[in-house]
Amino acid sequence: MQSKTKKTLKYFLKASLQYKRSGLLMVLSIVLASALGVIVPLFFKSFFDGLVNGQTQGQLVQTLIYIVSLNLAAWAFWRVAFFSITEFQTKVIRDLTNQCFEYLHKHSHSFFENSFAGALVKRVKWFARSFEVIADQIVWSFLPLAVNISIISFVLFKRNFILGLAVLLWTIIFLFINFIFSKFKLKYDLERAKKETESTAILADTITNQLNVKLFNGYKREIFGFKKVMDDWCKISRFSWNLGGIMDAFQGLFMVGLEAGVLYIAITLWQKKLITIGDFALIQSYLITIFHRVWDFGKVIRRIYESLADANEMTEILETPHEITDIYRAKKLKVREGKIELKDVCFDYQKTRNILKNFNLTIQPKEKVALVGPSGAGKTTIVRLFLRMHNLSAGAILIDNQDIAKVTGESLWESIALVPQDPILFHRTLMENIRYGNQSKTEKEAKIAAQKAFCSDFIEKLDNKYQTYVGERGIKLSGGERQRVAIARAILKNPSILILDEATSSLDSASEKLIQKAIQELMANKTVVVIAHRLSTIQKMDRIIVIDEGKIVEEGKHSDLIQKPKGVYRNLWQIQAGGFIDQTLLCHSEVAPSG
Repeated sequence: MQSKTKKTLKYFLKASLQYKRSGLLMVLSIVLASALGVIVPLFFKSFFDGLVNGQTQGQLVQTLIYIVSLNLAAWAFWRVAFFSITEFQTKVIRDLTNQCFEYLHKHSHSFFENSFAGALVKRVKWFARSFEVIADQIVWSFLPLAVNISIISFVLFKRNFILGLAVLLWTIIFLFINFIFSKFKLKYDLERAKKETESTAILADTITNQLNVKLFNGYKREIFGFKKVMDDWCKISRFSWNLGGIMDAFQGLFMVGLEAGVLYIAITLWQKKLITIGDFALIQSYLITIFHRVWDFGKVIRRIYESLADANEMTEILETPHEITDIYRAKKLKVREGKIELKDVCFDYQKTRNILKNFNLTIQPKEKVALVGPSGAGKTTIVRLFLRMHNLSAGAILIDNQDIAKVTGESLWESIALVPQDPILFHRTLMENIRYGNQSKTEKEAKIAAQKAFCSDFIEKLDNKYQTYVGERGIKLSGGERQRVAIARAILKNPSILILDEATSSLDSASEKLIQKAIQELMANKTVVVIAHRLSTIQKMDRIIVIDEGKIVEEGKHSDLIQKPKGVYRNLWQIQAGGFIDQTLLCHSEVAPSG
């Protein structure tokens, strides 16, 4: 944890140094305000000594004027401190949040597959919030404490060495005990934070899967599991908070002891005429200031440690190297023809499971190719490798003789459009979701794309039409409507290479017939790769690649592949056709049975 904490503080310091002017103004104003706060009691000492010694009314009023003037100056410096820290903190928090956002989204697809969305959101928010908490504790607690103790000790030592030494030793012992106790309590605070994170993850997971909770009668199971986590949180939190209460009780007794001891010393010194009546006012004022500053010292330490623990979770992500990165001076991909080549490609999932080994495939420019095969054959993996969602274990993937590992990721994704089997939309308007494919296109062009994808029919029936919000992940739309929006987005993007992951799987028969026409237009003059589950949709493809256990076992046109006795493709077709096929119909029919 110590190394993570140092890295966290390094991130905070680097962001803070970007705003030196407001930071210095903030520190200087707090130092001056704190200093004036402990200088004022010196004038109260003079005021009470003046009362005892019979000073004139004019002299006493003049002392009061000094007191008021110093208090007004301190008030002004506190106001400057407040506004300067507001500017300083908001800018630093903004920069830290932006940094987290930018770095997080550069992580690979695998990273997000292995992480809870809710937990990631919490880490980003807590990272920025942790800086705010730590900055507040340093600026409003540590800095005034250091200034107050330094000046108070100096003044008391000047008045009487024993008095100054007593207060200084008490303060050092008090702060040391608080520090040790806070470190002891920290492990329980971290355990509490861990349980909070666990409960957040469960909450996010069950909310995302709320439909499954209902349909699979998981309500009682989930309630039981969540209650167990919250019971654990309750136990550790109660213990942690009780420890804090015990420390508060100890602090109260310790302060009573200091006040009694210092006043006893003061009485002894006064009897010896070593201090004046005004010194009692000075001492009492200083004791109140010390008590005010040190009372929450333990809590301040614990808040800082807790905040660092919270921030460290995000630091771990910031320190995790991105799996997929552009090489130094990577060039932009330039797609002139759209030829794709996989040369001796090897890929091991998580370094333990071999998916592809020495895989070779060439897709000619403008060729329409379908990838078919049993579940787990490697079809989706190949497409993900096209999109460079994973790094290859060996080999290379070329687009127009350019290694995709040596071009920028942005230029690669700019040249490819993916229409997935289950498209996910932003919780934004329909227009924003369609134009996400190409921000340079106008709303008029987006509407034309929607018409080609047969989206306009259902969009025009909505109250807010294209300005309708689709809900989280597009939940307000049906599966078929989401699919058509995804197709419209791809039409608007108009890339050189198109990947379709069973893009009509969520559509009913009537919609599918319409969408097939839109897809034909979308595929025109493009290199197309289709992952096919329903073989009825790929009969007219230029070539069908049959993959099994990460290898190409068959390839050719539909009419040729179904003729192969005991062929993998023929077997898959027979399964989808219901186990019986009339060879004549298979060879000549334009319409295949739906799977």
